[in-house]
Amino acid sequence: MLKFVLLGSLNCQPMSGYDLKQFIDRSTSNFWHAELSQIYTTLKTLEKEGLIICTSVAQEKRPDRRVYTITPEGSQHFADWLHQPFTEVDPYKDTLLLKIFFSGDQDKTDILAQLDIQRNIHQKIVEKYQAETAGIIAKTMEHAPHLRKHALMWEATRRFGEIAEVAYLRWLDETIQMVQENF
Repeated sequence: MLKFVLLGSLNCQPMSGYDLKQFIDRSTSNFWHAELSQIYTTLKTLEKEGLIICTSVAQEKRPDRRVYTITPEGSQHFADWLHQPFTEVDPYKDTLLLKIFFSGDQDKTDILAQLDIQRNIHQKIVEKYQAETAGIIAKTMEHAPHLRKHALMWEATRRFGEIAEVAYLRWLDETIQMVQENF
């Protein structure tokens, strides 16, 4: 899947591996993340497949910068992937749910501490979606009008993340209350 994250990113504009990592960290990392080493490995594969090309850009006092650009074949490969219907649900894994599922014999204080930690984490994620992520999308719409339709889809994924996190917070609140009243 990382291959399509990279092709989709390069479909917006040419970028270096470092730029791609920054772009992913500010956008898709909320639902699809990657380490820099994975990015570079995948870029090499995409280049060998002829889906991207790499050019060196000279920099003063620094090594040449390698900038990747999607090829017409890469754009077509990406478009073909986008057009394929997705007919299944990705498996969902959540460590907290696993711990809660098996914590019936645990001390009430320990369970509540774990739930409180997660509540704080998820509250920060909601705030990030509402401020930082929304701001990045708004700036893109303002400063890069050619990416307007992309930014609209980015907003749709941001909104999904916000709604999902608010639902997670609601579940945490309900679970905290249930443990407080019944343990």
